[in-house]
Amino acid sequence: MEHIAAFLLVVSCSQDLSGCREIPAPTPLFEAFDACQSALPGALALAVRNQRIFAKCLEVDPALEDDYDKLTWNVLPNGTLDASLSISSVVVASGAGLGKPDYLH
Repeated sequence: MEHIAAFLLVVSCSQDLSGCREIPAPTPLFEAFDACQSALPGALALAVRNQRIFAKCLEVDPALEDDYDKLTWNVLPNGTLDASLSISSVVVASGAGLGKPDYLH
């Protein structure tokens, strides 16, 4: 694969939505968002008895594909899968100019 443009998230829930979990997508990564959208019916067909399946394609910025490190999702009471990919903010303290902590003086 050259670049990733979309990620397919598939979530399985109990009928009353009280318990949900991610399940493996048949093909989770796509080079085109439209190709991911075309795969949605196949992902929704993964439903097993007494389970509800939700699937969503998430756009991936190819320039940042290696930086995404956080997947957040929630199945809302109305049966909508809300999901996003993001990059965690990492703050690094260099220690320059901080001097000794007060307890070392």
